[in-house]
Amino acid sequence: MTVPSRVRRLILARHGESEANRAVAEADAAGADRIAVPARDADVELSPTGREQAEALGHHLASGDQATDDAAFTPDAIWVSPYVRARQTTAIALDTAGLDLTPRVDERLRDRELGILDALTGRGVRSLYPDEADRRQYLGKFYYRAPGGESWADVALRIRSVLADVEATDAETVMIVCHDAVISLIRYVCERIEEADLLEDARVNPMPNAAVTVLERVDDGSGTGPDWRAVLVNDVAHLERHDAAVTRHSGESDDTTP
Repeated sequence: MTVPSRVRRLILARHGESEANRAVAEADAAGADRIAVPARDADVELSPTGREQAEALGHHLASGDQATDDAAFTPDAIWVSPYVRARQTTAIALDTAGLDLTPRVDERLRDRELGILDALTGRGVRSLYPDEADRRQYLGKFYYRAPGGESWADVALRIRSVLADVEATDAETVMIVCHDAVISLIRYVCERIEEADLLEDARVNPMPNAAVTVLERVDDGSGTGPDWRAVLVNDVAHLERHDAAVTRHSGESDDTTP
């Protein structure tokens, strides 16, 4: 007999602005092919703005500073990507909130791997790897996998795996701190979003750094059991309340198609 999961709420938070996010913006503005990333992707740190955003996230987690009554939350457990920018965001937020939680680091929550297209702007991909740009245009963003990298579908597979472990925990509210594509794919899996809708939303509504999305489990009375729905999406009210900049840097630096 399957034991019902105790998890009733998922708090999904993107990491604060990173030094690589800034480098991507500078490379795009300069019309450069390559991005001057300061370290390997896993080791990129938060920018000063990113640290301020992480502090604002911490205030948001603290009692009495919730965006809406419907989304009021304090996590019982926290899972985090192993990448430095996510771990720093988590550590600063927990310290600011005064929460005594030990984050569970899980490599399945890492950012999407870009393979040979890593550290290239969209212009750089078209210039240096025109065949890959054409192949990606043909296959589409969801299924295209750069040599040595991952497709969005690949990431969805590891998300399904990690969510199964999250569901097995003895917690009602779980916070996950990770990356924009990973959060989008958590919603894709939990809310059963269609591929086209997922990609269109990612295109027209880029996820701000340190934005918060909240999913809650509800029973619609259909007899199929509880399902997930988003009650808050890409919320940045906590940043505005605490005078932290709202920054919108896509984590998809190889983005060559709509």
